[in-house]
Amino acid sequence: MVYLSTFVAVCGSFAFGSCAGFSSPTQAAIRNDLSLTIAEFSLFGSLLTFGAMIGAITSGPIADLVGRKGAMRVSSAFCVVGWLAIFFAKGVVTLDLGRLATGYGMGAFSYVVPIFIAEIAPKTFRGALTTLNQILICTGVSVSFIIGTLVTWRVLALIGIIPCAASFLGLFLIPESPRWLAKMGRDAEFEAALRKLRGEKADISQEAAEIQDYIETLERLPKAKMLDLFQRRYIRSVLIAFGLMVFQQFGGINGICFYTSSIFEQAGFPTRLGMIIYAVLQVVITALNAPIVDRAGRKPLLLVSATGLVVGCLITAVSFYLKVHNLAQEAVPVLAVVGIMVYIGSFSAGMGAMPWVVMSEIFPINIKGVAGGMATLVNWFGAWAVSYTFNFLMSWSSYGTFIIYAAINALAIVFVIVIVPETKGKTLEQIQAVVNP
Repeated sequence: MVYLSTFVAVCGSFAFGSCAGFSSPTQAAIRNDLSLTIAEFSLFGSLLTFGAMIGAITSGPIADLVGRKGAMRVSSAFCVVGWLAIFFAKGVVTLDLGRLATGYGMGAFSYVVPIFIAEIAPKTFRGALTTLNQILICTGVSVSFIIGTLVTWRVLALIGIIPCAASFLGLFLIPESPRWLAKMGRDAEFEAALRKLRGEKADISQEAAEIQDYIETLERLPKAKMLDLFQRRYIRSVLIAFGLMVFQQFGGINGICFYTSSIFEQAGFPTRLGMIIYAVLQVVITALNAPIVDRAGRKPLLLVSATGLVVGCLITAVSFYLKVHNLAQEAVPVLAVVGIMVYIGSFSAGMGAMPWVVMSEIFPINIKGVAGGMATLVNWFGAWAVSYTFNFLMSWSSYGTFIIYAAINALAIVFVIVIVPETKGKTLEQIQAVVNP
């Protein structure tokens, strides 16, 4: 049941990936068909992250109000409406509204999926299951990249509906998050859901008691508001989650992800080949990573990942430096591709999934809605800022851009060593005892 529930939830992650991967392969075709200027297409592209910011802010309260499943239903519905609008679009307004709606659904999924999985999974393989969220996002992006080179953009929009529909229908087959049911005081449903998830024969008394105790302690605490996040007792978990989100995004991932094809083009490497290698590498490394999360722990993976990001940025910077100064020209495309692949490989090995895994574990449940929504908002704001500034930075200085990203990733290493605790193999309640004593 845990696997089925996780599978249904990560259909949402796949939907998220297919939204994110849509604009890259379709850019030329959409601009030709609807005769858009580059500015109009840039707006279409960036509305996704804007919609996702709204989705991120509202998904916390929605998931607290109507449950984790209810929030996933809302996300699926928004995505379906958005894809249909894009499919039927005759002009720029319908196209943009569709993009905004898929963005909203995507932002809401990005918050609620890791939270739902962390709340239903047994502690021994919670990390691996939460990592599935990232694997399916990567797979969604990669599938969009590859299918997008084979079909028209309208057909690609229709294909985008499939994972949303699968998620929507699958939600009828799985239980609600037991921790949410306990928090709402629905005790009979809570026990039934937990039993369904752990199996008929399993002894759930201890786990049920731990969750109930923890929820009762929380009930004595006042309802969380935005300003409560800056209270002394929460400041550490807020700093950890927000810090990881900032470093994940400002290390340059979305600039590199959205404009991979133009980076390869500038470096003189065949674009289509580069995109396919990129797509496959991303999925393979993220997938290899899932079984390791609960063995190696979150912290070592973050450190290895951030170190690789610094190396990848520096190799890419060297390649562009040689290109600008007309040195060793034959080495430029090779270095650029090696740099980008080291970067993507390293990102997929830790910095991609771990901030979401840690975010789903680190907040006490009474501030989880507000804090998780805010952390997701910070992440999306970073995604927007980086993807928006990337082209301006590249025209200022191509190698300078990657040196800046290398410096930010080097700071991330220090941040992880000093601030981030290890959470593997602990229950969510034990993590709270360590982080917010």
